[in-house]
Amino acid sequence: MNRGEQFKVFLFEKDENVGLMLQEFMQMEGVSSGRFSNADEAYDGFLDDEYTICLISLDKNPEEGFSLADKILSENFNTVLIFLAAQPSMEVLTEAYRIGADDFIRKPFILEELNARILAILKRTHGVKIQEKHIFHVGKYTLDTQKQTLSINGKSTKITTKECDLLKFMCENINLLVEREAVLKSVWKNDSFYNARSMDVYITKLRRLLKEDDSISITNIHGKGYKLITN
Repeated sequence: MNRGEQFKVFLFEKDENVGLMLQEFMQMEGVSSGRFSNADEAYDGFLDDEYTICLISLDKNPEEGFSLADKILSENFNTVLIFLAAQPSMEVLTEAYRIGADDFIRKPFILEELNARILAILKRTHGVKIQEKHIFHVGKYTLDTQKQTLSINGKSTKITTKECDLLKFMCENINLLVEREAVLKSVWKNDSFYNARSMDVYITKLRRLLKEDDSISITNIHGKGYKLITN
């Protein structure tokens, strides 16, 4: 998460696939997390550890999530509380903020958006200083975003700003699906048809740049986006 100090994230999510995705993302960002799907076990887990942020899904049973959040805040009012839900009703939204939500994120969400919103809250509430990560390791390659170089086996190649920004975005989401719209908005700043065609060209360029490591591939997920995969 490009953070300057360590914190731990509490995840309450009944959908195992979503929970694993979130936990893998946190792990990839170097952030510790605890994942729970049972409310009683989740509360015991919260008491047994120190969490700075709580992500609580409301999809399966909003009342269960609200009850858990209420107990958590009664133990530690300074805990950052973020609710997640797909198509929440106005009643659910109202109750979430009444309890004390710091944010409410609708599913499906882009992981980078979640990351940015968490960091924004931490800067405001905990004074977390953000250190921008500029060294990424993917397979045998090392990407240095400050020098805009891609290195392998002692050989360093200067790459363009757009190649660097695109590869950085994919390294931040390695082995995860990155949606086309998310890439376009992050790297190109808008998702116009022209930029979409440009992105396809740059994906081809990245494949060429990464061809010296057979364990790396950029896979096209038809109709959705891409995955930078490394074994």
